[in-house]
Amino acid sequence: MRVLLFTGKGGVGKTTAAAATATLAARRSLKTLVVSTDTAHSLADALAVPHSDEPVEAAPGLYLQQVDTQRSLERHWGELRDYAAGVFAELGLDEITSEEVTVLPGAEEVIALLELREQARTGRWDVVVVDCAPTAETLRLLALPEALDWHVNRLLPVGRRLLGALSPVIRHVARVSAPEGQVISAGERLHRGLMDVRRLLTGDQASVRLVLTPEAVVVAEARRTLTSLSLYGYRVDAVVANRVFPAGGADEWRRGWVEAQARRMEEVHASFAPLPVLTIPYLPAEPVGPEALAEVAEHVYAGVDPFAPPTVEPPMRITADELTLALPLADRDDVDLARKGDELIVTAGPYRRVIALPAALARRTISAAALRDGRLRVRFEAGGAK
Repeated sequence: MRVLLFTGKGGVGKTTAAAATATLAARRSLKTLVVSTDTAHSLADALAVPHSDEPVEAAPGLYLQQVDTQRSLERHWGELRDYAAGVFAELGLDEITSEEVTVLPGAEEVIALLELREQARTGRWDVVVVDCAPTAETLRLLALPEALDWHVNRLLPVGRRLLGALSPVIRHVARVSAPEGQVISAGERLHRGLMDVRRLLTGDQASVRLVLTPEAVVVAEARRTLTSLSLYGYRVDAVVANRVFPAGGADEWRRGWVEAQARRMEEVHASFAPLPVLTIPYLPAEPVGPEALAEVAEHVYAGVDPFAPPTVEPPMRITADELTLALPLADRDDVDLARKGDELIVTAGPYRRVIALPAALARRTISAAALRDGRLRVRFEAGGAK
């Protein structure tokens, strides 16, 4: 199953790019699902079909799903939600208020990822296209499974023991119920589900496509996003430049835009090489519906197989004495490396990743580390961990 994620700065047209790609997949006789992790759902509007929580056929072979948070919340972690609602009720909040406050910020995006895992498990699809939220939200979401894994592995065993001992105290002092075993188990299921999602999205059949417009601010954010996605282990296999003015027949006003965009596109090609840069022209009308989207996709992917397995190498590679992490376009001054026990902490700009070292490297000391040609190389030598 091929998995394609589309993200970019808000307003650059990532939903159009995602919907067009999904439409093309279906027209090539690939059973295709297109889903959204963006809370501002617009996929159904782009495909001109009604919103649906379950996969609904938008065109022959093309199915759309926009997740109903409330229903999925019940299915995936109902015990956690019920416990939280019960605690709020014990504190005196009415039922309606309790219902509202237990839908946590970011829950919709997390649940959309869990739904993606459920669909992948069915074996029903040849291609799954994901219309992601704008870049900042997407990066936080894609970093979540690994960050949660770090906390769960350290805190959950201790938490189980403490809860067993302190439950009577919590009820007596705080006058609220302590979580029971099934609540903790629900949290563990949520953790396992998100780790399954991470394995799916960093696997050999998954990649991200960055959507941008040829504007200075947008290109600058896309550059940072490429670095950050690679830091977290996600492969980017293409850049999609949207709303590019055609050069021919331009009047004086449009000629200025053509020249400015041409300079910006030179920067895009230079920045993101060797990634292919695909273009969507500035269209005379908004592409809505499968027919219009198919025309867009045929132009974007002319002569290219957009559903072939990605040829980009995984961002992280580990050998017997070296860990290499791709950090394309990273500024050396913004990259920091630290070691804590059997963990390597890599910071690139505002983003940080904690990497659990395999046993073979955890027993060694760091002998050298350098960032060259967009790759961070950390060498290890025999000796106690430092």
